[in-house]
Amino acid sequence: MNLHPKNLFLKTVNSDQQIASPIARTANGEQRMAFYTIRTANGEWRTALSRLALTLLLSAIALGAQAQTAREIIEKADQKMRGTKSAITEMTITTVRPKWTREMTLKSWSKGEKMSLSVVRAPAKDKGVAFLKRDKEIWNWMPSIERTIKLPPSMMMQSWMGTDFTNDDLVRESSTLNDYTQKITGDSTILGRKCYKIQLDPKPEAAVVWGKIVLFIDRADLIQLRSEMYDEDGALVNILNSSDIKEMGGKKLAAKMEMIPVDKPGNKTMMEITAIEFDKPLEDSFFSTSNMKTVK
Repeated sequence: MNLHPKNLFLKTVNSDQQIASPIARTANGEQRMAFYTIRTANGEWRTALSRLALTLLLSAIALGAQAQTAREIIEKADQKMRGTKSAITEMTITTVRPKWTREMTLKSWSKGEKMSLSVVRAPAKDKGVAFLKRDKEIWNWMPSIERTIKLPPSMMMQSWMGTDFTNDDLVRESSTLNDYTQKITGDSTILGRKCYKIQLDPKPEAAVVWGKIVLFIDRADLIQLRSEMYDEDGALVNILNSSDIKEMGGKKLAAKMEMIPVDKPGNKTMMEITAIEFDKPLEDSFFSTSNMKTVK
């Protein structure tokens, strides 16, 4: 039954009548949720809902609130990492393979969801490689050949500099808020913390990398502790685990993240945040193809 206010119906009964039924039928035969006005023994009028009607109404309100809450939870979790206005992050990325390990350091600047700039600071052979995002456009500066390349959407699924992260993971071309629908599907416990389990399904018109994403977000501090990425056929491809929760930049954050490709045993990429600052002034002009060539 639709619980819109227009479908609620006011019905009058005496105090000695039963009001167990949540449904009443109007004069023209329509069924509506019944509110009752009751004449008490001393002649007073009071309004009541049947117990079952009240249960149904509260359940409907809870379901509606939950649908809205899923988006709000993700938005708040994202804002913790992005800041209200901006974020400046320094990190170390370690790529592990069965026969070798490689480490690089990176610094990134972001302003909201639409602008970000990242530059590799080490090792020496990759120093100065930069990635720029402005809205939906992505550029890559390659100092070794002194060339700026605009990345097409088809490259978003490709590995970012040989790691287990994709280009989309690092530059966030797709948006978990705007390109996917969100719904809470249950609860879980990770690292001893109770988490919301939220499923993201791509909108029909969205050009996204994943066929489905499942997020596990800590209820207390809204920290994203685990992400599961699935392909269009529903097969699990990557798992991103977060750990080492501590105060950074005035917020409680997960300082370490580990990306694991499920079909490649022995492979993983670890990202550790070494420093982070939030809401420092950044002009839009900072995020330019000319600046990405000189930023350090």
